Amino acid sequence: AVNSVCWAPHDYGLILACGSSDGAISLLSYTGDGQWEVKKISNAHTIGCNAVSWAPAVVPGSLIEQPSGQKPNYIKRFASGGCDNLVKIWKEEDGQWKEEQKLEAHSDWVRDVAWAPSIGLPTSTIASCSQDGRVFIWTCDDASGNSWSPKLLHKFNDVVWHVSWSITANILAVSGGDNKVTLWKESVDGLWACISDVNKGQGGVSAVTEGQQNEQ
Repeated sequence: AVNSVCWAPHDYGLILACGSSDGAISLLSYTGDGQWEVKKISNAHTIGCNAVSWAPAVVPGSLIEQPSGQKPNYIKRFASGGCDNLVKIWKEEDGQWKEEQKLEAHSDWVRDVAWAPSIGLPTSTIASCSQDGRVFIWTCDDASGNSWSPKLLHKFNDVVWHVSWSITANILAVSGGDNKVTLWKESVDGLWACISDVNKGQGGVSAVTEGQQNEQ
């Protein structure tokens, strides 16, 4: 089964990443004339790959303007999550996809990963959620992408199925087996707090008070 599909940023052209239950990740690139080139990362995740998410398009030294008319040399990366309890980061080098980082924090299957949109800061951020009920926020301030640090956002009482960032990357939506969608925002002290939740079928959004946040 194909468990996850994700289009790359448009800057790369038409590229689709697909994560499958056989543990492989396939990358389909449109080459023109109706043709698609397929590259496959075999055994990317033992037992199965559940999620893929592309990094925003960035250029080394992207704060510096590119020479006029010169095509930017984008660094292509994406994150994946699988049944081996791992989040992995993949990077394209010389036309081949290689495992760049292996992020370990979850104790059960990783159900979803979401790379946060770029807002012009040098920090990269990934959210991951798992069968273990935990959501982690991974951050990397290193331009080379070598040093990632996890922070536990919350431990839920049930499996967490999906995570999704707002377009400005400051609010994270989380959905899980508790039949709720919760919205989370990082405070000035670096702690993540639930700012609202939506119960399945009720159609209403309840804001979470400061007192309720402290109880969670």
